[in-house]
Amino acid sequence: MTHVERTEVDVDLAVEQWEAYAEALRTHGWETVEVDPADDCPDSVFVEDTVVACRNVALISRPGAESRRGETGGVEEAVARLGCSVNWIWEPGTLDGGDVLKVGDTVYVGRGGRTNAAGLQQLRAAFEPLGARVVAVPVSKVLHLKSAVTALPDGTVIGYEPLVDTPSLFPRFMPVPEESGAHVVLLGGGKLLMAASAPKTAELFADLGHEPVLVDISEFEKLEGCVTCLSVRLRGLYA
Repeated sequence: MTHVERTEVDVDLAVEQWEAYAEALRTHGWETVEVDPADDCPDSVFVEDTVVACRNVALISRPGAESRRGETGGVEEAVARLGCSVNWIWEPGTLDGGDVLKVGDTVYVGRGGRTNAAGLQQLRAAFEPLGARVVAVPVSKVLHLKSAVTALPDGTVIGYEPLVDTPSLFPRFMPVPEESGAHVVLLGGGKLLMAASAPKTAELFADLGHEPVLVDISEFEKLEGCVTCLSVRLRGLYA
């Protein structure tokens, strides 16, 4: 925990919420692949932090929190089975996948918390040959970049403005009225997976022509988690 007060998690409810989250992905056309459990790593449910993918390359992270580094082995095996070309972040680099936001060919990388300069440089070396443009973004008010901002299908970056260090870094930025409204997963066809705790933001997105798909992730929000944290979306190995 870094930015919120610690409160007790209802584990049984968390399991129910995770199952509903995975079912929402499947209902909207996504095949789900479960990584082997890492029962000695309680943060491993936040699988997004362990790998970043660009085209056919899966870059295995080196988490900024040393206690999380045991999470990457199962993820590496999973993406290798899917046919990805596997690369790694090496010491002294650290990188959490939650610090990486892809918007078209631009890859925004949060700096200031779990991802260091060496990790950023290694990501740039891995992804720029694939056509990516890597942009460093300061992060000081939240744990990860994607705790502050994500993006709509048209590339507009959305965020809860009090938690965004420098909104002007994004060519198109739209503030949202709720902190958890800053987090969306693009399901395709204008559908946005988002937390049920952001009804005003869901209404805003619906007015803009999107289709919010709401899931209750209250137990994960107690741990600074959001809808992006619980999965890694691979939109085809060459996309």
